[in-house]
This record gives sequence, structure tokens and C-alpha cells, in this order.
Amino acid sequence: MHKLLRQVSRSFYLTLQVLPRTIKTQLSIAYLLARAADTIADTGLVQVPKRMETLLQLRKSIEEAAAGRSVPLPDFGVLAEAQNEREGDGTPAERTLLEKLGSVLEALRNFTENDRRWVRDVLLTITHGQELDLIRFGTASVSQIASIETEEDLDEYIYCVAGCVGKFWTKVCRAYPLSGVQIDDETMISDGIQFGKGLQLVNILRDLPKDLHHGRCYIPKDRLAQYGLEPHQLLDPGSIDQFNPLYEQYLKRAELYLSKGWRYTTTIPVRFMRIRLACSWPILIGMRTLQQLRSDNVLDDRHRIKLSRVDMRHLIIRSAALYPFPGIWSRLFEKVKKEPPLV
Repeated sequence: MHKLLRQVSRSFYLTLQVLPRTIKTQLSIAYLLARAADTIADTGLVQVPKRMETLLQLRKSIEEAAAGRSVPLPDFGVLAEAQNEREGDGTPAERTLLEKLGSVLEALRNFTENDRRWVRDVLLTITHGQELDLIRFGTASVSQIASIETEEDLDEYIYCVAGCVGKFWTKVCRAYPLSGVQIDDETMISDGIQFGKGLQLVNILRDLPKDLHHGRCYIPKDRLAQYGLEPHQLLDPGSIDQFNPLYEQYLKRAELYLSKGWRYTTTIPVRFMRIRLACSWPILIGMRTLQQLRSDNVLDDRHRIKLSRVDMRHLIIRSAALYPFPGIWSRLFEKVKKEPPLV
């Protein structure tokens, strides 16, 4: 499982590895199941009906495993083969993930009842978001771009695929390492949800040109119309001046969500270093990515904005090195936010 996690995740692998043992396995299994569902939904080389069928079969398998029952796996044959032809990071490993999903579900089946229920609930929500994606964008293409219609639709989507993870993460942490710690659970869950939504919104903004070339626009159609834009116009890098006022609003929203994630992190007592560091890394990487998104033309797909492994490692080492100094560490998010974009 350790090797598989390292293969299919880029930055999140380090986050999972630093976690306390009491919660590492639950979060790792949930991640692998979510990644498998995402692979199924995202394999454009396979027809939408087959992807939808397999996604729903996986959801059923997760429900059965969460009930403590052993069930046959979906037939991943066509989807597994397609990973050899897909372009993108980690696709050979994603084939391996599909082929080894039986052992992942077996691990879920052996969890405690509460852990099984929490993993089931978060995966049902995530796969619902992916199902909506297949319905909305299933027949879309660069010549026929489909768009999310409203802000409400966007908010539902980012909650389903990421916000719900903050809620799940909080429940697992409160049940184990943070059990008995005096924390306002309602505020922590709310901030955890915003934390997840912030990370997803950063991904949406970063991947905007790539998604457009696959016929997907996650910027709501009604908001674009307010600025005299239609989704297909975002394919033209020259539209950036017209798009910028709206784009800046989404950058600020993502930054606000990440700031809630930082509040979530600093609410955790200092002695829980592993959990705090695990939370801090995606936030700092997300904030650094927002800086880059502000400095470049996001509509120009010739220059995809993506932090290098060196840049991410620098943020991770920096946060770990400063951890013995709580006052300085607690201000790290604001410090990173004010630093100039990477050249």
C-alpha cells in the first residue's frame, strides 16, 4: 500500500506519511478509493456510459465493504488498459491502483464500524460529485464546451469532491489523536470544509485551460455572462483582460478558503505536530500556486502553472524547520502570501 500511495500521489503522499499511525491507514485508504473513482470518471478514452456504470459499481463495492461484506470487484479491464494510452501524471500507477483495488477494499472491510462508516460517507459524496461531472461534461469537447451553470452548482461540486474531505478528516482526527481535546467542533468542521473547497478551487483555476481543451468549464456560465463572456472565449489568451475582474474574485475566494484552512490548522494544539504539518503543507503549496496564478496569463495553455517538486519541498522543509518557534510558525501563511511569485 505504501508503494502504491507514493506512485499515485504527487504532494499528498508526504502529507499522509507524516500523519500519526492512529489515522494514517484510514486516510490513506480513503484517498486511494477517491483516486480510483477519479481515474474511472476521468478516463476520456472510454465511453461515458461505461465510465458511469463502473463508477456506480465501485460505489456499490465501497458500500458493501463498509458494511463488512466481501463483494466482487467491478470489471476494470477496459479502464485499466486505457491507462496505457492516457496522457498525464501517474497513469501507469493508476492502472496498478485499479488492478489492486481488491486489497484496498479488503483493508476498508477490516476497519472498525465507525471508520467504515466515515470512509463510506465521504466516498459516497465524492462519487456523487464525479457522477455529476460525467452527466454535465460527458459529451463535451473543445468545439462544444459545457459549463457549470451557477455559483450554487460550483459550490456543490467543490464540496462534493473536496469540501467533504475536510469534514471526514476532522471526524477521524477527533476520534483518535484529538480525542478529548477541547476544540469547538462546529467551527472546526466548518473550517475543514472551507479548507477542502479552497484546495479544489485552486486546482480549478490552475487547470482552467486544460479543462477548456477537454470541453469543461468550471467557471459558472451566469458569472461569465455578467462580464460579457461565453465559455469558448476563454480559449483565447487575449480574453484575459476581460476575464481578469471575475478571475480575481475567484482567486480571492480561494485565498479566503485557504485562510480558513490555516485557522483550522492553528486551532489544533501545538503538541500535535504531525497533524499540523500535514495540514499546513497543502495550504502553503496552494497559496504559492495562487501567487503564480496572479502573475501569469492563466488562459495561455503554453505555460501551465505548476509548482515544481523543488518548490514544494522548500515549503515543506521551511515549515518543519520553523515549527519549534510557534509564534513565527503561526504567521507562516501570511508570510508566504506576501512573498513575490516564484520566477
